[in-house]
Amino acid sequence: MCSLLLPPCRPLPPAASPAPTRRLPPDLHRQARQVSTRAQTPGRGVPRTWTTAPDADDAASLMVARAEAGDFAAARSMWAQLLHSSAFACLPAAAPRLLPAYARLGRSDEILLAVRELSARDPAAARALYPLAVSCLGAAGELDRMEAAVQEMGRLSLRVCSATGDAFVRAYAASGTIPQMEAAYRRLKRTGLLISPAAIRAVASAYISHQKYYKLGAFVSDVDLRRRDAGALLWNLYLLSFAANFKMKSLQRAFLEMVAAGFRPDLTTFNIRAAAFSKMCMFWDLHLSAEHMRRDGVAPDLVTHGCFVDAYLERRLARNLTFAFDRLDGGAEPVIATDSIIFEAFGKGGFHASSEALLEATGGKRRWTYYKLLGVYLRKQHRRNQVFWNY
Repeated sequence: MCSLLLPPCRPLPPAASPAPTRRLPPDLHRQARQVSTRAQTPGRGVPRTWTTAPDADDAASLMVARAEAGDFAAARSMWAQLLHSSAFACLPAAAPRLLPAYARLGRSDEILLAVRELSARDPAAARALYPLAVSCLGAAGELDRMEAAVQEMGRLSLRVCSATGDAFVRAYAASGTIPQMEAAYRRLKRTGLLISPAAIRAVASAYISHQKYYKLGAFVSDVDLRRRDAGALLWNLYLLSFAANFKMKSLQRAFLEMVAAGFRPDLTTFNIRAAAFSKMCMFWDLHLSAEHMRRDGVAPDLVTHGCFVDAYLERRLARNLTFAFDRLDGGAEPVIATDSIIFEAFGKGGFHASSEALLEATGGKRRWTYYKLLGVYLRKQHRRNQVFWNY
């Protein structure tokens, strides 16, 4: 009867076979062991403990370190040994650091070769390796090899993600011609992916550097000015396309359209208008813009003050600058909060460039205000107009 109370006898499961260890080639094993032993060497007075054999991750870290240090031959040799050993599974994790190192070394030809070799050994890794190759080749300016990588993605039926498409457009904006960049944008648009603010900024910089302001306005209109995820960037670029060509009526009309569409003008918006007004010495519009900034609670920065200073000095009205600075809060500490893309179109004004250099030279050792910077700048302008005779 007692035997009925015992649980039924169940056979034990068979013992699991130990997982196969990833074995390294002897040379690579020796190098990785040296690195691991140095990293784990105890300090003085501590008894030495012998470490176990390093695994493939140590060898992969050593390979990446060699590539980042500029030793391409050693990194390539270790790549070949790991690829043809049972430890190749550690290579996909090392690729995000290895491929950019190849690009920095100028060995862009090895990037696509490494991706092909590893994808042939591990087809599942191709989904992450090819977008990485497109990004690295695009950043290096290797447009032909980047195109080859994108075509191989199509042959392998790999989906182009938004990050890959943005890297593709940014590469053509930085290293290609305007027609090539526009073709790349149309290809991205056909995929149904939205262009990111970073890619929008790259395309805009390319148009500005070639002074294609009409095409800049057409581009941001095609992207859709109603997009909310980019903030006021699209509208600011739209205003910049008119301001850089000094189309003042179109600039004012575009600003009113921006406000009517429900977008709040930011500091960059006001400074784009102020830079155009300053170049044209339109003092009434400058002061109206300052009043609008005060009403909307937008604090002026060094760029705003520089627009007033440059316009007043152009008309030899330096004595009236205190009136403008009183309305701009000239006693505040100087800051620069304007989007740098405005400087690509207009450059930096005299007061802005001089004050920025002075602030960098002092390094925060002295408290500056806009009034103090103005005093220094006016003294420099006065000395520049003097004639010194050396006898």
